[in-house]
Order: sequence, then C-alpha cells, then structure tokens
Amino acid sequence: MSDQPNPSGRAALPEVLPIFPLTGVLLLPRGRLPLNIFEPRYLAMIRDALGGERLIGMIQPSEPQRDNLGQGALNPPLYPIGCAGRITQFAETDDNRFLITLTGISRFRIVEELPLLSGYRRVIPDWQPFAHDLAAAGDADLDRARLIRGLKGYFAQRRLSADWKAIDKAPSEYLVTSIAMACPFAPSEKQALLEAADLGERARLLTTLVEMAAIEPSSGEDNGGVGGTRH
Repeated sequence: MSDQPNPSGRAALPEVLPIFPLTGVLLLPRGRLPLNIFEPRYLAMIRDALGGERLIGMIQPSEPQRDNLGQGALNPPLYPIGCAGRITQFAETDDNRFLITLTGISRFRIVEELPLLSGYRRVIPDWQPFAHDLAAAGDADLDRARLIRGLKGYFAQRRLSADWKAIDKAPSEYLVTSIAMACPFAPSEKQALLEAADLGERARLLTTLVEMAAIEPSSGEDNGGVGGTRH
C-alpha cells in the first residue's frame, strides 16, 4: 500500500502515525511547538520517528482527567482530530532527555488505532479532509483591530507584556497560530481552535476567546501554556 499523496509536493504523508496525547497542548499547521521528552515510551517514539519520516501526531485526550492518573491513564480516549508535526529541531541532554521542536504540517482524523509499539500509541490517519493545511493560508477574513484590542485586554488582565509593533506587522496566519497555541485556554477551547474549518473561522473564535478571557478571571484550567514540560 502506497503513502497518501501530498498535493504540496513535499514528502508523502505516512499511513501510520505515532501520536503524543497531551492535554491542553495545541499544534497547528506551520506552528512551532517545543517539547521536553523524558518518559521512556516517548523517548522510544522520538527515536523511531527520527529513523523515519520524523512526524508525530499531537492530540488531546478527550477525558483530560484521565491523562495523568486513575484507571486508563496510560491510554485515555482521544479527540478524533489532531495535528502532525515534523521534528525540525532535536537535542539530547546529559540526563537522557530529548529537547525537540515540532513544526506543524497537517491535521488528521483518526481512522483506527493500532496496537502499541514500544509502549507508545499509533493510528491510521485520514489526511484528506485537511489537504488545504499543506499550503499557507494567506490573507484571511480577519478583523485584526478587534483581535488586537482583545489581546491587549487579555494581556493587561494577566499583567503580561508584548511587542505590539511586531504584533501589528505579523502576517495573519502567524499571528493567529502563535496566539492560539500560546494562550492557556481550556482543553475544549484548544480543540475548537484546532478543528476550525479555516484561518478566518479560527481567527473569529480566537477573538471571542480572548475577549471573554479578558472579562472573566482565569478559571484555573491553565496548564502552563505551550511548552511541553511533561513526558
């Protein structure tokens, strides 16, 4: 069976994808996600990925309370949609951890989960519904002024600083992707951002989320943001 075609002309997307379930962590196409890997099964996954396509699927457990403890903690049920990233930076530490950066390539829908390999999970992905992820989004129907107003309120409430001149100049996709990945939204909100049909829909949802968060106190669901300090 051959790999599924990739209309962008890049290397074909694989028919079997290792996955990294992690609550509250969002990877989007062309976004960059740093991860600190130290759990044995995920060390094995990274080694195997480095010997192949260097692709890993980031996906959230659909029952976050089972992500870290309790029965079923090792293999909690998953949301049906995740995003694959390619390992674009890699370093090994003296204490046998891997520091990697994933660059988002394409979303996928789980068709079937396969038996564990060296303790980590693998799926058969369906890439076709997200073929457009392989090309840069370009300009979107984005109300930048409203989004930036919302961000200023959000940052002010959390006493965070930002380079607003750089934000004003950032391309639309980069701005939306970076903010969506970095802000500590609830897992269900992260998943909604991931599943948005296109950049315009994601931008509108992101604007609503930052506006709501700027009004209401933090719910305590903050997982520390994107940065992968686990596993």
